[in-house]
Amino acid sequence: MADHHLLGKKGEQLAADFLTDKGYDILEKNYRYLKSEIDIIARQGETIVVVEVKTRSTPDFGNPQDFVKPKQIQLLLKAINQYVKNRDLDVEIRFDIVAIIKNARGTTIEHLEDAFYHF
Repeated sequence: MADHHLLGKKGEQLAADFLTDKGYDILEKNYRYLKSEIDIIARQGETIVVVEVKTRSTPDFGNPQDFVKPKQIQLLLKAINQYVKNRDLDVEIRFDIVAIIKNARGTTIEHLEDAFYHF
């Protein structure tokens, strides 16, 4: 398995633990629909939170959250719409990013709530 893939998996687990510590309920990890994958689907009260996790070993090429692109956002929208429809949920939906930098110097986690809006 490539190092970047391992880093991504570690980042997703760090993000899930971080959110759980903040009182979120983790409903799904790596939910797939067509060409999209939602890293984490969580619940905070009556809100479903779609969490995109971005993990990098260095901020030298930009902040992790800067790597979420419009096409990816559109795929996340389709996937969460399917998730909500399949479960017949009537909930608010919020999109967050958990940006992680993990390297030999340590780990930093930044949680950006309402990171992007519906298009």
